[in-house]
Amino acid sequence: MNPWKLLDIAQAPKKGGELRLYQRGTEFSIRVDNHELMGSHEHGSEEALGELACARIADRSRPLVLIGGLGMGYTLAAALRRLGPEGRIVVAELVPAVVAWNRGPLGHLAGHPLQDQRVVVREVDVAQILRSEQLAYDAVLLDVDNGPEGLTRKGNDWLYSLTGLSTAFEALKPGGVLAVWSAGPDRAFTQRLQKVGFKVDEVRVRARGARGGARHAIWLAGRPL
Repeated sequence: MNPWKLLDIAQAPKKGGELRLYQRGTEFSIRVDNHELMGSHEHGSEEALGELACARIADRSRPLVLIGGLGMGYTLAAALRRLGPEGRIVVAELVPAVVAWNRGPLGHLAGHPLQDQRVVVREVDVAQILRSEQLAYDAVLLDVDNGPEGLTRKGNDWLYSLTGLSTAFEALKPGGVLAVWSAGPDRAFTQRLQKVGFKVDEVRVRARGARGGARHAIWLAGRPL
């Protein structure tokens, strides 16, 4: 069997663990502390995150989208496909190496979405953007961890707290949507979203899209008009 080859190692900021990029044949994997964060063999739910969220705001004039977490670019590529030529996307990625990997060995996987002129990459914590910009975004998409509990960085827990969700609510324009990816359901998180004021839909999607795979969860939380 073809073994995995280690391509690169990057340290996540603030004791967030060591990210490792692996390749085996045409497959790629990003792992932290022996946990696979993402792999090129299953990305249907990441694409669903971009598609489902942007479908709700695609008819707006010059929609502006914030994506927290670049991953392997699949969510970004799906969002770009759903938005028109006037749409714009800001990607917040805290680990510079992940951006470099997407400009290099991973770029072809999702069709080189970072080359799209509608995209701006900011190498900062998405929380920093949310705290500093109010009523700015038509959609905010969060795929920074394995769900509403920080795996790679405990600091990500803030995003899923009442304070973090309230901050995301304020960063959205009226009628905007907060979309959150998770490896599984979380009733308490749904309740926190509702408590903040969001109208919440929870969608279950397959890890490999039409090819099946594990069931992942996506929350689509709308800010009322």
